[in-house]
Amino acid sequence: QVQLVESGGGLVQAGDSLRLSCTASGRSISDWAMGWFRQAPGKEREFVGAINWMGHSSYYADSVKGRFTISRDNAKNQLFLQMNSLKPEDTAVYYCAAGSSFQSYEFWGQGTQVTVSS
Repeated sequence: QVQLVESGGGLVQAGDSLRLSCTASGRSISDWAMGWFRQAPGKEREFVGAINWMGHSSYYADSVKGRFTISRDNAKNQLFLQMNSLKPEDTAVYYCAAGSSFQSYEFWGQGTQVTVSS
């Protein structure tokens, strides 16, 4: 089992930056692919980005490419999402997840709210 806790969300203005963190416990995240997802009010959860177990490979949704960056620190059991040039449409609850592959995530955090005002 892996327990995931997100932090770093908040209320910001358009154009601002935020850095989300996801801290894992229970097991090392070094064996897992890690991802970020988000869910806006009234919408389905959507993929934001993912990073492989060593941190050498990552990919992103088109909507965030060039603005968001995922990184990980396996020694500290943490995952990060650096979000720059935030837009109101980035407003959502952001979730981190751990999985056996980029396509399969077994463990999820409870989410952190990000609100971007215009």
